[in-house]
Amino acid sequence: MSVNETGSKLTPLQLGALVVLMAEAREVTNGELEEMAGFRLKRPDRIDLEACGFIESRKGARGELAFQLTDEGWSFCKQLHESDVNVGRSTAARSIFVLLGGLHRSLDRLRISHADFFKQQTGTTPLPLAEAVDGGDIEAQIRSAYNDLARGPGDWVGLADLREHLVGVNRTAVDTALRAMLRQAGVRIIPVANTKALRPRDRAAALHVGDTDTHALAIGQT
Repeated sequence: MSVNETGSKLTPLQLGALVVLMAEAREVTNGELEEMAGFRLKRPDRIDLEACGFIESRKGARGELAFQLTDEGWSFCKQLHESDVNVGRSTAARSIFVLLGGLHRSLDRLRISHADFFKQQTGTTPLPLAEAVDGGDIEAQIRSAYNDLARGPGDWVGLADLREHLVGVNRTAVDTALRAMLRQAGVRIIPVANTKALRPRDRAAALHVGDTDTHALAIGQT
């Protein structure tokens, strides 16, 4: 089913839930949905979105349902601005989809994924952005962070953990250095086979290599 066909079948509330989940880029409870957007995702709407493969849901510790986008949900939301959405005559809703279209064009030009853009910041005391440094310095920082996190040469380190270790370092410079390191002996960066096991922070930290999102780094002895 095309984006237009799917979008036309979703209700305004279902579309709103997808937009909120994309903007939050994390698991969101029904209570949080109500607090942020003024509605809860009830059973019929939830079942429809799950049947489309757009969301996953689970019961939290207190029995409240929580939701997050699947990979297919992220893919759909990235194209949502192209969908013939069912928002009636709501000018506010239509304006949001115009905004999403502009956002998509900007992120595509900058080569930044929606997940990267909306990712949740971690840590309570972020460091100031580092000044521009050359690629060798960035690589040295990546290798130092890897050595701090890995149990030994060749151990797999999640890119989410690596990026947390490099907080304050320009992300674009890190991505450029990582791609350059792939040409070096002993350096491997791979996707996670079980994408359902990925948390939002893992998706947000992914490195795009060609058409593939990768999630883990290993640096062996050379």
